[in-house]
Amino acid sequence: MKLPKFTSAAHSERVTSRIGLALAVTFTTCFLTGLISHLIQHPPGWFGWPSRPAGLYRVTQGLHVISGIASIPLLLAKLWSVFPKLFERPLIKSLPHALERGSILVLSASAFFELTTGLLNIAQNYPWNFYFPQIHYAIAWIAIGSILVHVAVKIPILRRALTKDEPEPATGPGLSRRGFLRTTWLAAGVSVVATAGATVPLLRGVSPLKWRSDEGSQGVPVNRTAAGAGITPVTPDWRLQVVTPSGTRGFSLDELRALPQTTAELPIACVEGWSRSAVWTGVSFPDLLRAAGGKPGMQVVVTSMEKSGIYATSVLPGEHTADDITLLALRLNGEVLDLDHGYPCRVIAPNRPGVLQTKWVAKLEAA
Repeated sequence: MKLPKFTSAAHSERVTSRIGLALAVTFTTCFLTGLISHLIQHPPGWFGWPSRPAGLYRVTQGLHVISGIASIPLLLAKLWSVFPKLFERPLIKSLPHALERGSILVLSASAFFELTTGLLNIAQNYPWNFYFPQIHYAIAWIAIGSILVHVAVKIPILRRALTKDEPEPATGPGLSRRGFLRTTWLAAGVSVVATAGATVPLLRGVSPLKWRSDEGSQGVPVNRTAAGAGITPVTPDWRLQVVTPSGTRGFSLDELRALPQTTAELPIACVEGWSRSAVWTGVSFPDLLRAAGGKPGMQVVVTSMEKSGIYATSVLPGEHTADDITLLALRLNGEVLDLDHGYPCRVIAPNRPGVLQTKWVAKLEAA
């Protein structure tokens, strides 16, 4: 059988190397920012995350999603540029060649898995039975490991392709080498601009594919509604239980409102990449802990009235409970909290993922 011939300039080593280098940058950025998010949500003993600057997580997680989106056209262009190698004969030339081909298969499969499941997570569409954060995190290590192996193997080719003065081919079907590269950069740029408005306020007017940045009551999007969480309006005898080494104290809503109130502008920054700033008013955790007989800087376990959610409990580290703008929020943008936003009270802390900003708080345990 006669094998097809590929003479397009898009299949040159120089094109493949330049796109591969850009993909390595975006994918590594995506991996590192995703690692930060995972460590914040599942912190090992050695890990600490500051409460300031208040919008840092908004930046890192927005960058995580944006770099992932930019990686999609880059990955497709990279695969197209090396497509002719699928037709090389013999398929296996040696053991090192077989290992190299195997590593490329692992790299491609893991990268596609990460980018596809990441996009579906943004859309909050989960057509699978596994726990997304755990599997996404595990495959990310496989993907970044295979990228490092691939780059190490290809260093001589990269050096030659990026330093050699190779003239533009005079003939050949399809786009020129420069034309293919410009099209790739344009596709990556358009994909970023079209979606980055979800996390970058200045781009909201020009991002037609932004998600969830302008939805929701009281000017803030809602991922999980009260109905979805099985929450019903609280009764007049509701009490917030605050447990400290000094004992347990219950606070009614009126008693919480009677404590000193703090107002702060803080973002809700979701793991899906969208974020929205809002003005929150409530009791600062340092004031609340002192009123309950505790001390600012104590770690606090937050328990929601929600019973079945994965994030029905969260842990506020001492770094956050000592910060005056870590709030048990009672009001949002000048209004009493809507039930969907966590009425009667919710946590809103600087530099935290939205999934850890627990709503419908029932109990606080300080230790």
